[in-house]
Amino acid sequence: MRVGKIFFLTVLALTLFLIGLVGGKRNWDGWLLSRLPYDKKEATSADVTQDKSGLLGANERKVLYWVDPMHPKYKSDKPGKAPDCGMDLVPVYADEETWAEKPPEGAFKIPTGKQQLMGVRYGTVIQAPMKKTLRAVGRIVYDETRIARVHPKIEGWIEKVYVDFTGKLVDKDQPLVDIYSPALLSTQQEYLLAAKAREHLASNSFKEISSGAVSLYESSRKRLLLWDIDEKTIDEIEKAGQPRKALTLYSPIRGFVLARNAYERQRITPETELYAVADLSNVWVLAEIYEYELELVRVGQKAQLELTYFPGNKFEGIVDYIFPQLDSNTRTLKVRIQVPNPRYLLKPDMYANVTFHISYGTRTAVPVEAVLNSGAEQTVFVAHENGFFEPRKVKIGGEVEDHYIILEGLKPGERVVISGNFLIDSESRLKSAMDSMVGMGHGPAPEKGKAETGKTGETKINEPESHEGHGQSQPKSEHRH
Repeated sequence: MRVGKIFFLTVLALTLFLIGLVGGKRNWDGWLLSRLPYDKKEATSADVTQDKSGLLGANERKVLYWVDPMHPKYKSDKPGKAPDCGMDLVPVYADEETWAEKPPEGAFKIPTGKQQLMGVRYGTVIQAPMKKTLRAVGRIVYDETRIARVHPKIEGWIEKVYVDFTGKLVDKDQPLVDIYSPALLSTQQEYLLAAKAREHLASNSFKEISSGAVSLYESSRKRLLLWDIDEKTIDEIEKAGQPRKALTLYSPIRGFVLARNAYERQRITPETELYAVADLSNVWVLAEIYEYELELVRVGQKAQLELTYFPGNKFEGIVDYIFPQLDSNTRTLKVRIQVPNPRYLLKPDMYANVTFHISYGTRTAVPVEAVLNSGAEQTVFVAHENGFFEPRKVKIGGEVEDHYIILEGLKPGERVVISGNFLIDSESRLKSAMDSMVGMGHGPAPEKGKAETGKTGETKINEPESHEGHGQSQPKSEHRH
């Protein structure tokens, strides 16, 4: 029992001795620090601060003074609390002095640790060729300028049909139908008589008679031509000296028969449409774009088509017309694209994916995430050295892929915030609110943030005259030499 008490007392004595030794060392360090000159004391204090945070290294940074992170103009010669908001003062090192002395308008500082908690990430303002891809859905239709409708120019009856089904591909000048017409037959007879008269009266001494025969011949021939009888057929009739009962109508273009209304022994008139023929070697594509995309499309611009039916095949076209009216239901506008179709792969009423490649040239741009767009204005936070951030108003142009084109407000190479913008914006607004409070009733801001030296040799920061409105009084930061 006695031995246990002795052991307990021994352990207690050793514990008290160690506690006293540690406390004495702290007091000794404090006494030595108080006896040092101010500049050495500051360096020693900075070293102790670095030792405590585990940041002591080969290249030690010299602390010049401490500032309020929200109001860099407030300065102190030692750590402490900000007089206006109670935030911890942050050190300003020798290599940071220029930025701390002259920060841009509205700039503020956020400590590195706080930035990490906010999840702040950075991007860079670039200057590069900007290209955008605009996609739309288009429908293939006939080229209306390449559709021919075949009508007879005389009354009569169809004797024979050569093209007897819809969809058939016909060549130019291919026979379509043979037509019998009494008026056409009598005109042929008149033409043959005029040809004989011209031949017999050509050597007549009376010029009036010979010229009359020639005039009758030419007018008869012209009438046959106007009835779509080709010159080759007329020459054959004149050579044979006999009229033909039925004459042939030919296709005016090469294309596919869209409609047929020609049958044998059918009576026809000039109002009868016998055939409709469409040339599909060139087609139109009607693409629909939204009204806000209209400024990106111009007449003469190239477009590219892709169809799911022909994977891997791409068709090139050119915008040749933009329709003037907007569809009130879909809020889209039709854009007409001319596309060559020599192999007839593109069929009317097919759907195609249309791509427009728009080039903006070389422009200044930032990532979309960097812009805070409130509608009335756009703001970007520019990140400067030593943890300073500057809210800057910008003017943006079009959105190209994942970037905004910057018309004014930023320069290539500047670093901007692309993540954590809203939290930084909150810090910025808090700073603005504090500045307003200082201006309303907290006294004038210190000139250039310099410290004042009193008659008693005390060095203290310039502080607001009153702190009414904060709800609490804040201690002043001061230091004795």
